[in-house]
Amino acid sequence: MIVDGLNKDLSTLSVGIAGLGLIGGSLARRFAQAGVRTLAWNHHDTPYADARAAGIECVDSLEDLAMSGVDVLFLCTPLRAMEDMLDVIAPHIPPATTLSDVGSVKTRVHDAVVAAGLGRQYVGAHPMAGSEFSGFQSSSAALLDSALWAITFDDTTDYLRYLLMARIITDTLGNTFIGLDNATHDAAAATISHMPHVVATAMVNLLQDSPECNVAAALSAGSWRDMTRVALTDPDRTQAMVEENPANVAALVREMAQRLTDVADLLDDPDNHGLELTGFFRKADPYRRFKQAQRDGRPMDSDELTVTSRSWRHELVESARRGERITRVRGIRTFDVQWQHVDD
Repeated sequence: MIVDGLNKDLSTLSVGIAGLGLIGGSLARRFAQAGVRTLAWNHHDTPYADARAAGIECVDSLEDLAMSGVDVLFLCTPLRAMEDMLDVIAPHIPPATTLSDVGSVKTRVHDAVVAAGLGRQYVGAHPMAGSEFSGFQSSSAALLDSALWAITFDDTTDYLRYLLMARIITDTLGNTFIGLDNATHDAAAATISHMPHVVATAMVNLLQDSPECNVAAALSAGSWRDMTRVALTDPDRTQAMVEENPANVAALVREMAQRLTDVADLLDDPDNHGLELTGFFRKADPYRRFKQAQRDGRPMDSDELTVTSRSWRHELVESARRGERITRVRGIRTFDVQWQHVDD
């Protein structure tokens, strides 16, 4: 089944959302707000009244959603439920429907999709958006304002289906994206999301065990709030996310522990004159300049990216590694990109 992702008329787009939690609900709201026919299913019908009020069509069963013939069906549930959902979907989903998801781990989702026989229809996606809250009641179309997505692929990903996802994200949702293979995505997500959840939780646990817990909590202000916000997330949800990417998270937690131990050793060393400690605190200066440029509203540089038919996967990953984000699908192998480099 050929899906013409380049020439598809997005004004006739229809999407399905399986799971109306924080991300699924926000995505459904944003599609409905954009005038896209949006169908949704949730494992319980508690959010249906509010969802229907937001212009979302709710269906009775996952089978109904799979058989609906939507252009793209997004799986928006925890990974632990994914295999059972795929078993339900597989016999019913039409070949023309592209299957996607919004999970923060891609390798294990991809493996489950392939095991269900749906690998050829799958294009993985991950919106970099969220909060410490959960449920449809906490969802909002605005949660995806200015969101960057990762659209993932493997060696069998259909390029025209990939272009369809790219156009939906840029043209319909008004977002940007980068292209990544599953392994690169999971390693990066562990660095900027999964490991920080572990570190933030360890900090809150340290406070909880402190004999001066109440005093420290009373004194806590902006730095503590910003460093521990994600520790307020439902702990079951955080644990499930971390367990989905165990090898990457474990390696990073050990590396973080060693970096902290090195600082402790410097502080304990009476012969330390501060030079090494200065190096520790100044190492991130390029990143500080990068974030300051963002705060100052410095315009991003822009250019055009052209990929080849044989090497498009590699070229998209290299574009991401240069710090570029894709803002528009210009042609069959041409994209508009913008960037600000961390090392500028």
